Amino acid sequence: MEIIIHGDKIKVTKAMREYIEEKLEKLNKYLENSDNVRANVIVKVKGHEQTVEITIPLKSFILRSEETKEDFYAAVDKTIDILERQIRKNKTKILSKQSKPSYDFNFDNIEVDEEEKEERKILKRKTIEVKPMTEEEAILQMDLLGHEFYMYKDADTDKSAVVYRRKDGNYGIIESE
Repeated sequence: MEIIIHGDKIKVTKAMREYIEEKLEKLNKYLENSDNVRANVIVKVKGHEQTVEITIPLKSFILRSEETKEDFYAAVDKTIDILERQIRKNKTKILSKQSKPSYDFNFDNIEVDEEEKEERKILKRKTIEVKPMTEEEAILQMDLLGHEFYMYKDADTDKSAVVYRRKDGNYGIIESE
């Protein structure tokens, strides 16, 4: 696995780099052709907290995890655990979506817990009227409802869009084409 590590407002030391590489090696057992896989790691610092973000783009999927902790090593451990859990938890979904027998993943080393075999179900379905509004109105409506996202029709472009609250407290918008 090729590992690219960047520091954002922090200099990544040799010890930090070695720790990340050592932990990412755990994921090699899940990946087919791990030599052709590139892992992008970004280490950020904000105050006393350190954030580790790992993104691994594969042919059919993108594995991504981000964790913020006061201790860098704890953040790396948690991020790797989340990635590993994503692979294990979605094993059956990944296998069913693959049309070719050449998988991105090697599932021979994965044992699935009984609680992880449980498929998620859609418990609620809503139909909403998508009203034309500005981005600011959509953010206000989302805040009034206490939701983490809100779907609306952009008044300027007449396209469907979703505004969502990011982990850093700011907002993001996803627009349809």
